[in-house]
Amino acid sequence: MAEKEEKEKKPKVPRQKMPEQEPKVRARNFNEVPFGYTPELAQLESSRCLQCKKPKCIEGCPVEIDIPAFIKLIQEGDFDGSARKLKERNSLPAVCGRVCPQEDQCEKVCIVGKKDQPVAIGRLERFAADWERTKGTITIPEKAPSTGKKVAVVGSGPAGLTLAGDLILKGHEVTIFEALHKTGGVLIYGIPEFRLPKDIVQSEVNYLEKLGVKVECNCVIGRIETVDEILQEYDAVFLGLGAGLPQFLNVPGENYCGIYSANEYLTRSNLMKAYLFPKYDTPIARGKNVAVFGAGNVAMDSARTALRLGADTVRIIYRRSRDEMPARIEEVHHAEEEGVQFYLLTAPTKFLGDDNGWVTGVECLQMELGEPDESGRRRPVPIKGSEFQLECDLAVVAIGAGPNPLLPTQTQGLELNKRGYIVADLETGKTSKPGVWAGGDIVTGSATVILAMGAGRKAANSIHEYLMNK
Repeated sequence: MAEKEEKEKKPKVPRQKMPEQEPKVRARNFNEVPFGYTPELAQLESSRCLQCKKPKCIEGCPVEIDIPAFIKLIQEGDFDGSARKLKERNSLPAVCGRVCPQEDQCEKVCIVGKKDQPVAIGRLERFAADWERTKGTITIPEKAPSTGKKVAVVGSGPAGLTLAGDLILKGHEVTIFEALHKTGGVLIYGIPEFRLPKDIVQSEVNYLEKLGVKVECNCVIGRIETVDEILQEYDAVFLGLGAGLPQFLNVPGENYCGIYSANEYLTRSNLMKAYLFPKYDTPIARGKNVAVFGAGNVAMDSARTALRLGADTVRIIYRRSRDEMPARIEEVHHAEEEGVQFYLLTAPTKFLGDDNGWVTGVECLQMELGEPDESGRRRPVPIKGSEFQLECDLAVVAIGAGPNPLLPTQTQGLELNKRGYIVADLETGKTSKPGVWAGGDIVTGSATVILAMGAGRKAANSIHEYLMNK
């Protein structure tokens, strides 16, 4: 009886906040915003997990990590064991712990979250992965005996890296072909240092190389070599090309100097290290009044990068309301804390410029929400006569990206949809071309890192089955 009373009186542990830099300090540096959990905080947070017999969180994870098991190992103090448990299903836990939208996946269905805040699964994943990396306790798992089969992976983003990690463990020979001079895809050129440090991405790639994955950079497949030529040497090909073709607003004045696509702006800053000028002499325009168009994670990354590059004022201009913003709640929160201003229900109608061809401002129109469109979000409708102007000497267009047509259109027998994306089975990754699979943003359009990884996992299973029966 006394034991039962003691159990009932056990104090409820609140969700543990992750220590992070002060907003005014971090808004002017490129260091990572959160510091991560200490071992004590991680164990305290892990104690909140109920260890459900039928864990919904595993179903909510696109790569089906055994979430209760890795959290239990943290609670027991076996941090290395927790990292190993994660890597049974996830080749990139340090990345996912930072950039996955856990609030819409595993944490969304956490039972604890029904009456309280859900267990901080992403933060615990980050802790375990960081512990293993910083302590140097990374272990290489056993691989299956060599099958003698060779797989080519085009693109080293999340989908390609996940597939490569899975297939190398199944005994196949895997080579990644990357068009850029660094591996990581969107992880390396798109996500800023303050959100995902590049040495962490490189560490994850190094792990795959230790497993035996070969990596060849500066290989633009579609120019240097075609898919058909690769198929003469390899038994299967996976296309994880991403969706890196910029989209623009198509309003007058968009060709003024000082107007970037988010793709170029972030690639210059992240991959080409413009933020480390003059150590890296990569040119990038540094505005004092910056306008960013869009409200997804890429828009938040662009706005927060502009602040760190010296802007006095940064405005997010978005034609829908706050409820329709696709960015993660945490990213919006961090942007607001750092001083980014939000102009919602606002649409640009034209850019203004000076006699030298540089942007000086943008004319906008106020909107109101009408009926839902095909995306399920309420369509913005212009308010007549509500035009107004905002000053800006730098603009970044972050309204999405499309498929680069270079490789898909030059590959005979590869079916594309009307928007130019590769048509592939969402459960297997199989395309219309024999021996060719595809997954990630080149199939679904711009989505999340973890969904691309899930696509890589499914394609890896399908390719393995194909190779073993070939």
